Amino acid sequence: MSVIRSTDARRTETPNAVMTTYASPTQGGTGLALWRVEMQAAGSGPRHAMDTEQVWTFLTGTAVVDLDGEELALAAGDILVLPADLPRVMRSENGFTAVVASPTPSMAVNPETGDRVAPPWIV
Repeated sequence: MSVIRSTDARRTETPNAVMTTYASPTQGGTGLALWRVEMQAAGSGPRHAMDTEQVWTFLTGTAVVDLDGEELALAAGDILVLPADLPRVMRSENGFTAVVASPTPSMAVNPETGDRVAPPWIV
C-alpha cells in the first residue's frame, strides 16, 4: 500500500497546461498513472498519439478534442475514453480541469516522425 500526500504530488508545467501527478510508478503506483490536467484558456496540446488507452474525467470548463480528424466537444462531468494509437489534439477556449488515468508504462508518439517519449507526469 502506498500513501501519496498532497504535498508530494509532482507538478509538471508545459506551455499550455499544468499536470499534477498523483500516482505513477515513481510515485507509489505500479501499473496505473493518475494525474490532473489544468489547461489554460486558449490552450492547445500538441498533436500526438498515446500507446495506451486513457480515461479523462472533465471537472471544470470545456474542451474540444480532435481524435484522428473527428472533433468531440467536452464539458464538466463528461468522461472521455481515448483509445490507444489514434492521433489527437486537445484544445480549450476557456480552459478546463480534468483527471486522467492511464496504464503505465505509456509513451506519447509523434504521428509524423514516429518519435516516442514518456511524458514526465506518467512515469
